[in-house]
This record gives sequence, C-alpha cells and structure tokens, in this order.
Amino acid sequence: MIIRKAKKSDAADIAPLLLLAMEDIVYKFLKKEDYAAAKDFLLCFIARENNQYSYQNCYVAVADNKIIGAVNVYNGSDLKVLRQPIIEYVREHFNPEFDPELETRAGEFYIDSLGVSKNHRGKGIGSKLLKFLIEEYVCKNKETLGLLVEEENPLAKNLYLKIGFKVVGEKRLVGKKLEHLQISPNS
Repeated sequence: MIIRKAKKSDAADIAPLLLLAMEDIVYKFLKKEDYAAAKDFLLCFIARENNQYSYQNCYVAVADNKIIGAVNVYNGSDLKVLRQPIIEYVREHFNPEFDPELETRAGEFYIDSLGVSKNHRGKGIGSKLLKFLIEEYVCKNKETLGLLVEEENPLAKNLYLKIGFKVVGEKRLVGKKLEHLQISPNS
C-alpha cells in the first residue's frame, strides 16, 4: 500500500470514502437523507479546487492500483475561505439558512474526514493514514493536527487516543456534539 497526494482524477473514488465518515453531516447540509445526492455533492467539490473538500486537501491510500482509503486535511486558518463555496452552493440548492459552526480554527491542521472502503476495514488502513499525517504534519512540519469524533464512536476515539491524540475540548457541528482531539509536536 502507498499513500499519496490525491489527484483530480481520484475524485470519483474519494467521494464515497469521505461520505462513509460524514454521511449524517452531509445529510444535514442537504436537509435530506439521500445517499446519491450526498455523494454527488461531495464529488462536485472534491473535483474542484479551492474548497474544503477539494482533492487538493486529500491524500489517498492505494493498494493493487485501487484507492482503498482517503483523508481530507487542511489548515484550520483557511476554513472560512475554503468553506465559502460550500455555503453558497448549499444555500442556493438545498438549505437557504445553512450556517454551520466552525469546526476548526487557526493553530491546527484539521482532519475533516477519513474513510476506508468497507472491504478493507480492520486491516489498519485508517491507522496508517493517521500515522502518515502525524509524520508529515506533526513530526516533519511541527504542526498540530486536530479532529472531531462523535461520542457514539468509541472505536474511533480509542484509535485516536492510542496513536497519541488527546481530548482538548468539545465542539458542535450541525447540532451534533463532538469531542475535539489534537496531537502536537510537544505532546
């Protein structure tokens, strides 16, 4: 398996993987539970540049020439600019009152979503993606990585804690209460 920066041509493979991680949240964006619409929404933005879901902000795990995992990460200080095209699109097409909370801020690179194909779960792909990000951002670049985890997902939280993340607070995103975890060069 290799981990590499995503390319625009990877968008169709990345969309369903990121949707695995954020399905409920995208449904709240769109104000409907429609898998095809949610996947199309993500695909539209992953294939574009300069937004929070862009392929420019993704890495992919590849095995046997197939993308089996994807992770979306960006500088928290860029969230408002990166999110603006998303807000405009959602307000115009789905939800005129759309005004999501800021899930990150300056001072961390934010792991927005991470997904592993259902056929490859339980094989350490998610851990390898996280360890890759820790090596790139925390070890090499001396940056803090942050993420949010749902209280109803203790397996994910335990994985994050096991590889060095620490709980630093709570946040809300589209009405969901989430725990904020970080890993820093100093921790």
